[in-house]
Amino acid sequence: MSAPSRRPHRPYRRPKKDPVRILAFEALRAVDERDAYANLVLPPLLRKARDAGEIDGRDAALATELVYGTLRRQGTYDAIIADCVDRPLREVDPPVLDVLSLGAHQLLGTRIPTHAAVSATVELARVVLGDGRAKFVNAVLRRIAADDLDGWLDRVAPSWDEDPEEHLGVVHSHPRWIVSALWDALGGPRAGIEDLLEADNERPEVTLVARPGRSTPEELTAAVGEEGALPGRWSRYAVRLGEGGDPGRLDAVREGRAGVQDEGSQLVAAALASAPLEGPDTRWLDGCAGPGGKAALLAALAAERGAHLLASEKQPHRAGLVARSLAGNPGPYEVITADATRPPWRPGSFDRVLFDVPCTGLGALRRRPEARWRRRPEDLAGFAPLQRELLRQALRAVRVGGVVGYATCSPHLAETRAVVDDVLAGRGAAGEEKAEFLDARPLFPGVPALGDGPDVQLWPHLHGTDAMYLALLRRTA
Repeated sequence: MSAPSRRPHRPYRRPKKDPVRILAFEALRAVDERDAYANLVLPPLLRKARDAGEIDGRDAALATELVYGTLRRQGTYDAIIADCVDRPLREVDPPVLDVLSLGAHQLLGTRIPTHAAVSATVELARVVLGDGRAKFVNAVLRRIAADDLDGWLDRVAPSWDEDPEEHLGVVHSHPRWIVSALWDALGGPRAGIEDLLEADNERPEVTLVARPGRSTPEELTAAVGEEGALPGRWSRYAVRLGEGGDPGRLDAVREGRAGVQDEGSQLVAAALASAPLEGPDTRWLDGCAGPGGKAALLAALAAERGAHLLASEKQPHRAGLVARSLAGNPGPYEVITADATRPPWRPGSFDRVLFDVPCTGLGALRRRPEARWRRRPEDLAGFAPLQRELLRQALRAVRVGGVVGYATCSPHLAETRAVVDDVLAGRGAAGEEKAEFLDARPLFPGVPALGDGPDVQLWPHLHGTDAMYLALLRRTA
């Protein structure tokens, strides 16, 4: 009797190392393990891989898309992966979940063919997780690949009628509490909040600022090339870079005569500089100056008028960034490390004051998508006393007739109008300074959809900027 036949033994095949996906995985692990921000972690990883000859420009673009796309859609992908595994998501090892999320994004959020997305992610799993867990990754990805994104959303998202905020949260990958807060701040019907959440998930343009007296938009456009540059939408100092534009290659950026700055931030600084003023206009203060973008623009604008800018920042490292941003400014300025809640300057010393206060950063979720998963509603309570005290100190710092700009990169009502209203309601007590609103809207020329005023809230879906808020106040007594 003959022996039963056996399948020929397959020799072990070592997994192929894909530097693009390994780099993306390393960036996601740093975001998860160290609470790092992708915009800080990814550039040095890309630079190291380029220097080693492991990736080129196209590879860098793919790695960037994999990292940011996965982070932006994390909530959606978590809901889909949870439907494909036989255990609670919290019991899946975080590195395994990162690999699954990278695979889900390739399958559902890019044009990478299904077979390529699955095979490349399984190879990544073999390299970074081992062959055993790679089999689990393979099985889950094949379940995910059985449907497209719309089909999955129909399955895992609650219906609009059942729970509109949770529906929006799953479909647009935002925590429910942020959906609710943004909708409260925006107001209006379903279409508006959906447009806003969609804009949060789009890759923002790279926008440059030509610092007055030091460079011009025309110089930047010529350096980039007209085919790769677009004029700013609203700011007369702005130039937008097209796909693949690298600001670090421009002489004006390397020399500090220009910088990378969202158009919303440019508009806030320009509005404060343009606000009508009674009396002298020689001393300006940026009281929360780090990392220095608004301070650099203010310093350039102040120099054109012969005014002096004092830029103050509490954190020494960030004060160093401010000093670097202002280096070479033609007019007088000073950078100090100081706590603006216990300021070293005398009350009433300044004609113009800007305080862009610490906040939850919900207005910059396009740029820091991981922040939406780190922030908690209780963070608002932590920022509230600081924001109010900073605004009080700003009003003490400005002279009678001078102007204060209170700014946040958050549209949350608890960080914007509520702070200003509370502080103004306390004016008139013994020893307190009185102030009144100025209508900020005329200081944003050409910008539409600015609401009823007198303060201004910018929006990604309406203005193409971060969701910057500005209230302008004049000290009256």
